[in-house]
Amino acid sequence: MTARTVYCLEYSLRSVESTQVSNKYETLFTPVKIGPVTAPNRFFQVPHCTGMGHLRPKADAATRAIKAEGGWGVVSTQETEIHPSSDLTPYPEQRIWDERDIPALRLITDSVHKHGSLAAIELAHNGNHAINQLTRAPILGVNEMSADILSPRQARQIDKSDIKNLRYWHRMAARRAKEAGFDIVYAYAGHHMTLAHQFLLPNVNDRMDEYGGKLENRVRLIKELIEETKEEVGDKCAVAFRFAVDEVKGADGMQAREEGRAVVEMLAELPDLWDVNVSDWSNDSVTSRFEPNEGYQTSYIDFVKSVTSKPVVAVGRFTSPDLMASLVNKGIVDFIGAARPSIADPFLPKKIEEGRFEDIRECIGCNICVASDNLAIPIRCTQNPTMGEEWRRGWHPEKIQRKGSEESALVVGSGPAGLECAMQLERRGYKVTLAEANEEYGGRVLSESRLKGLNAWRRVADYRIRYLQQSANVDLFLDSRLTAENVLELGVKNVFLATGSKWRSDGIGRSNRKTLRVQPAKNIFTPDDIMGGALPKSGQLVIYDDDQIYLGGVLADHLSDLGLDIVFVTPANNVSPWCENTLEQHRIQRSLINKNIDLKFGYVISEISEDRVEFECNYTGKKLDVTTQSVLLVTERHREISLYEDLMKLVSEKDSQKFFLKLVGDAAAPGLIADAVFDGHLAARNFERDEGEVEKEFYIREIISLK
Repeated sequence: MTARTVYCLEYSLRSVESTQVSNKYETLFTPVKIGPVTAPNRFFQVPHCTGMGHLRPKADAATRAIKAEGGWGVVSTQETEIHPSSDLTPYPEQRIWDERDIPALRLITDSVHKHGSLAAIELAHNGNHAINQLTRAPILGVNEMSADILSPRQARQIDKSDIKNLRYWHRMAARRAKEAGFDIVYAYAGHHMTLAHQFLLPNVNDRMDEYGGKLENRVRLIKELIEETKEEVGDKCAVAFRFAVDEVKGADGMQAREEGRAVVEMLAELPDLWDVNVSDWSNDSVTSRFEPNEGYQTSYIDFVKSVTSKPVVAVGRFTSPDLMASLVNKGIVDFIGAARPSIADPFLPKKIEEGRFEDIRECIGCNICVASDNLAIPIRCTQNPTMGEEWRRGWHPEKIQRKGSEESALVVGSGPAGLECAMQLERRGYKVTLAEANEEYGGRVLSESRLKGLNAWRRVADYRIRYLQQSANVDLFLDSRLTAENVLELGVKNVFLATGSKWRSDGIGRSNRKTLRVQPAKNIFTPDDIMGGALPKSGQLVIYDDDQIYLGGVLADHLSDLGLDIVFVTPANNVSPWCENTLEQHRIQRSLINKNIDLKFGYVISEISEDRVEFECNYTGKKLDVTTQSVLLVTERHREISLYEDLMKLVSEKDSQKFFLKLVGDAAAPGLIADAVFDGHLAARNFERDEGEVEKEFYIREIISLK
């Protein structure tokens, strides 16, 4: 057995006295029949992307297997391209173009079936959402129309011959899905991302033939796809229909109580399962910053069960067992659907079944998982650092290897990296001491969660603090700022420094590498000042956002609500451009516009004087002067590594003493909270491992065979 095979073998979770599910939640664990197959319970991981797909099939299969092991009764793939004219390159979704794709898909079904769950596949032709950058096939659309993704190539309207071909491609894909071992085969009309959905939408489909015009005609294609899929695989596979009942556009789009309901009524008994949600993706997967409520889609989909006798699954970032059971008991849904909560905690069903509610890693709705897909990279999660690493590193969310020969470790700093590192070291069996310089645990998670819209982010700290506080093997100390001498006096020779980072006040950032000319009397603030409670006393505040990720926009929204008059200046061309990846940039900018915040784009800061700030246009060099008494600089961060440097000096003088010292999280390299959690987890996993082994698996790749 190789070292990597052994890597994650033993559970270090606390013992559970009873694994009997409470009668209160028993309904969640009853089997449900879906056409010719039966789901073992009501937990349904709906289709979601992993950023692995056809490029990394082993990794994708391992991720889905963890969900099945964690108790999800149905585990679905992501959208699966049925033909080369639906090429989503560079995004690595699944593919079922021809028989050569079956072996990779069989990896998924075998791994899911191993744990007794059903495997589902979401067939998709993405129409003008697929711009065929790899295949260079013509882009196909319901009409003559621009490509959905920015491209100089336009989609052409598919004709009757194309529709016939599309139906054939879908039928053949369903046949291959059956051969690959899937139990549920989806027809997909949601998120504005498929031809089937585009045909349904009145504001998109302006065809004049039997596939356009009145609703009966616009429904025709999806009806044919469902019927033909049932003809092809319905003897052994259930056929599901994923449908966005509402576009959340009001009268400008399809609405749940009007045409959305009419579609359900027309097709009520045709599919074996209804998977219902809202569109587009930014509404279906809205961040907690803009939709804090769990079950936020319920008011859109609650009519479906009254129209059809077939089982219904819906989503809403569900994490509360009480709400889940209530929705089932009230007859609103038959299945609890989840994408993001199943990513944050693949073992959520098992933990409910075993009564381990406090062990659930609740989704914080930050959409880092979504950002991964938009960046065409393997999935990751703020709450669950093992997500996406199941195959590559052999990581398991609930298992970890036992400790080596060392007995104890000191973690300095209780931000996201320090908390995760301490928790995983404890799970491995080490005696852990955690020292925090401030009066509360949580570091940047605590600070940022106090800003407008980010309250749910506190779950990152709360989950880990609760775990550590309940462990007899952890000593926790607040208000304990340690010097290098203090650390050595403690006598713990394994030290992890999660001392974080601080925001710069000199103006150096993404667009400016020189220290600003600043008059000393100027009121210059950093995000740390604002989050620490310091506020400009009066007058106009200039926020200069050269970070361009999320915090500048959050601070502008937060401070505006506190009554400050704000001018928001950034070298970018819009507010918080990185948040396009988390599907919320448009909401952020709309919020600031609605607050009448003065937005100025394309300007780099050059000088701060007594009563004004000077900027230069990115493109022309033209000057912009803004009169102000106060400036908030959101640029870059300095690593807080003075303790590390002091320890290195002292330790070097004690050559005979073995001493392990490691920077983790933002102290090692500032990034997202997700990056800090991952780095803390990685440090704890790699502690006492052979350096050569760690280096060897630094990045394990799936390499396509040349056979």
